[in-house]
Amino acid sequence: MHIYKVTSLLLEELSKTIFGKKEELKLILATWITGGHLLLEDSPGTGKTVLSKALSKFVNVKFGRVQFTPDLLPSDIIGSSVIDNETKNIRFVKGPIFSTFFLADEINRATPRTQSALLECMAEKQITVENQTIALDPLFFVVATQNPIEQHGTFPLPEAQLDRFTMKISLGYPDAENEINIVKKNPDKNIENLKPIISAELFLNLRNVVSTVKVEDSIYEYTIEIVRSTRNNPHLSLGASPRATIALINTAKGLAVMNGNNFVRPDDIYKLAPFVLTHRIILNSEAKFAGKTSIGIINDILTKVKAPVHK
Repeated sequence: MHIYKVTSLLLEELSKTIFGKKEELKLILATWITGGHLLLEDSPGTGKTVLSKALSKFVNVKFGRVQFTPDLLPSDIIGSSVIDNETKNIRFVKGPIFSTFFLADEINRATPRTQSALLECMAEKQITVENQTIALDPLFFVVATQNPIEQHGTFPLPEAQLDRFTMKISLGYPDAENEINIVKKNPDKNIENLKPIISAELFLNLRNVVSTVKVEDSIYEYTIEIVRSTRNNPHLSLGASPRATIALINTAKGLAVMNGNNFVRPDDIYKLAPFVLTHRIILNSEAKFAGKTSIGIINDILTKVKAPVHK
């Protein structure tokens, strides 16, 4: 099955669970298809958990979820060693991180020590525990959620953690028409009845197709100029890393094939840049005092960097 048909089918079915958010769902699929991870920053009750469960069921992969709290320990995520009552030997019991689709719910409620348990697995898709390195599923995907409003009892994610998230997006509240559909159909109640649409093997094969997407030198130059513009911006104390450049190119490949193209267009980079870059930059104190925002600065950069003419 062609990747465009596969992703269109997934989007169609997801849209029956998460109403009126097709463009956001497309970004999420582009993140997973290209091997990235996602930070969902949204108010409570906007469908973040329902979305995660539905997507994992549609692709038929193992789903793991942890509710992050201040007393959560790294071992609660990774696992721990226990004594087997029968053999009296010590054995390692894997934690919920050993899943394919891992939902870190309210990640900013855990301490930095616990948050750091995700660093290796997100960057290298492996976990080192007790001098043993264990590979994770090739489709391993972290979706972390956080509430942008509530700050009491939270621990902001450090820059190293944020940089490992390919995109940060928000679903936002539905419009009136879609909220009526949500109330009538209540997709949360039907989540356990959802059936797989494609196999995990087929989804993994989509990455091979994405890797064949053509990227012209002018697109590379355009992307690099956008990212480098964050590093010498007078309003920023921290610009985006080379990892951001890679993420922007990779997700643009995913978005391209989802749009039925075998090449990246300048529009793909332009559209994705705010979602890939805003959580990777830090405003300096003068910019904050002046009322500047991360999204405003990225949009300003996009208007100043000249896009290549698509042939």
